[in-house]
Amino acid sequence: MATRPAANPTMVTTPRSWSFGRWFRRRGGRTVAIIAGCLFFSLWTLFPFAWIIQTSLKTDRDIYRSISLWPQVLTFEHYQHVVSGTPFLTYFRNSFMVATLTTVIAMAIAVLAAYALTRLTFAGRTFVARATVVTYLIPASLLFIPLTQVALQFQLTNRALGLVVIYLIFSVPFSTWLTISYFNTVPADLEDAALVDGANRLQALRSIFIPLALPALAVVALFTFTQSWNEFLFALLLVTSDSQKTLPVGLSEFVIGDVFAWGPLMAGSLIASLPPVLIYVLAQRWIVSGLGGGAIKG
Repeated sequence: MATRPAANPTMVTTPRSWSFGRWFRRRGGRTVAIIAGCLFFSLWTLFPFAWIIQTSLKTDRDIYRSISLWPQVLTFEHYQHVVSGTPFLTYFRNSFMVATLTTVIAMAIAVLAAYALTRLTFAGRTFVARATVVTYLIPASLLFIPLTQVALQFQLTNRALGLVVIYLIFSVPFSTWLTISYFNTVPADLEDAALVDGANRLQALRSIFIPLALPALAVVALFTFTQSWNEFLFALLLVTSDSQKTLPVGLSEFVIGDVFAWGPLMAGSLIASLPPVLIYVLAQRWIVSGLGGGAIKG
């Protein structure tokens, strides 16, 4: 008589209960370290802005007698003094004009130069591309005296528009380099198809390259605008008329010798920081994409 084999008992596994200690040992330590690091650098970055805000809202008495992080008496007198009692609005207008013109011209030159260096074949193309990067790496301090002499020779001094010419010398190389790295990622088949369909190179540039390179152009615009907006040394040397001064030079006039007008200085600094911050917030998506896509791929 055949015997049937005994059935193996079914193994019943009970799910292990979630344990914070086990999770912390596996992943928690790393997560906490990342969060702590991000929190530290966030506080490190935001603290100066918080200090500027609270100082600009304090009275002169509180500024020199109190170290509290919040004003004991809230006042907007420093903002009123900056806007109505100084040529601040003139400085703001000049800075905005100089930064905007520099940005637009630099982007136009960068797009045309990048297209020529990536899509056209001519002798010395590689040398020109490398020289563009080398030019950007030259410290501004080495060009200070030569550029000053050039500005004097061409009567670019004491003009806000003269600063545009000087700023383009520093912004165009970086803008061209970043645009080149992004144009290199555009497939050549797209341009070839457009040329076969009857488009010329300018039409291909406008309809293919520029739309695809919008993230890189956003980075170029932010970099150029911020650099021109914050530049101080050449603006201090080349412009002396109050009607042509830019914001960095205008803000420095709140410091006379060793006397600092902290209230107006902080109020003016806060207002001056708003345009670059707003531009970054509005174009953040394209800026991150441009840095990650163009610079890394290139």
